[in-house]
Amino acid sequence: MVIGFSIALIVFSLLLMMLVLMHKGKGGGLSDMFGGGMQSSVGGSSVAERNLDRITIVVGLLWFACIVALGVLMKLGS
Repeated sequence: MVIGFSIALIVFSLLLMMLVLMHKGKGGGLSDMFGGGMQSSVGGSSVAERNLDRITIVVGLLWFACIVALGVLMKLGS
């Protein structure tokens, strides 16, 4: 059971990193340093951004649930 949650945590961590990096930079941060501050006419629509936000929140909640479940399983196992 612990191995399954550990694998799920790794998968959700990688997915969460990918989703966060896909977000459009708001400027003034690290995204400007690496060329994210350049304006592009190819930018996504607001619907795509909202869907990306929702998916990121859901994956973040699943990531958090995996951490809590692993903590409970480790506490009960010892």
